[in-house]
Amino acid sequence: MFIAMNRFRVVLGQEEAFEQVWLSRDSYLAGVPGFVEFHMLSGPATDDHALYSSHTVWRSRADFEAWTRSEAFRTAHRGAGDHKPLYLAPPRFEGFDVIQTVTPS
Repeated sequence: MFIAMNRFRVVLGQEEAFEQVWLSRDSYLAGVPGFVEFHMLSGPATDDHALYSSHTVWRSRADFEAWTRSEAFRTAHRGAGDHKPLYLAPPRFEGFDVIQTVTPS
């Protein structure tokens, strides 16, 4: 498995607007080969921003990379720059290969 994460530093006071953007958008992930699940996480606030992270699970790194080259990816990210005033800086991408998974017995 592969986990793709983006960290968002959201301007304080813009949390509701940021959440609305994500809750109302179509991710175009349904039916993408290798897609497992998506989570948008709300984290702690600091003196100058609120931390959010998107967390997408893929069957493999290759599946994730194929999605980033797809028309579905381009469509899902069209207009992303329109929301710049919500962020302190561009999102920070982090990708992880899963080396262990623990599930309940």
